[in-house]
Amino acid sequence: MSSSDVKNLRVVVLISGSGSNLQALIDGVTHGDLPIEIAAVISNRPDVFGLTRATEAGIPTLVLDHKGFASREAFDQELMRRIDAYNPGLVVLAGFMRILTPEFTQHYQGRMLNIHPSLLPKFQGLHTHQRAIDAGESTHGVTVHFVTAELDGGPAIVQAVVPVLANDDATVLAKRVQRQEHVIYPLAVKWFAQGKLRMVDNKTELNGELLPACGYQIEANEP
Repeated sequence: MSSSDVKNLRVVVLISGSGSNLQALIDGVTHGDLPIEIAAVISNRPDVFGLTRATEAGIPTLVLDHKGFASREAFDQELMRRIDAYNPGLVVLAGFMRILTPEFTQHYQGRMLNIHPSLLPKFQGLHTHQRAIDAGESTHGVTVHFVTAELDGGPAIVQAVVPVLANDDATVLAKRVQRQEHVIYPLAVKWFAQGKLRMVDNKTELNGELLPACGYQIEANEP
């Protein structure tokens, strides 16, 4: 089989906001670095800029407003139905600000990724940059991980480590971290699309070898 006969992995991206990580994936596809097809972008919030990014890239979009559903379970059931209509091999959460039900996470077990702005398991949840500064951390960063029912608790795939500098505030630190998000998220998606990455017994396997609990670590010693 020639390389031209190999179909790109179909990916559905879920967003809730501006979609900067979505843009990193779009750019990777455009530049020929990512062997994926972004089949659709779905947002739980209307009128967010991520939808504009997708539309400008010619990607189908869908708004499924969670406020229109009586329960979290009802929303997740409909979201699952809409995602599956695109028959994706991978679901990518790119700033999707929803706590997902166990049924939803189980349905996409081993084929759903998330990115979290901390060196997990440190600082699960929100306001990670300020919390890292308040804790006196010398390093901070970002983690791509498989999604499980535990919030921000699935096995890590790759982490980028950045320094926390003496004059940092949360905004400055967030920008330093976000630059690395746009590096490691496309990398993790590429590994998955190439068949190099999988989740085995709640651990991450890359190129047939189990990764440590922190995943594959990259030091990003940028100012």
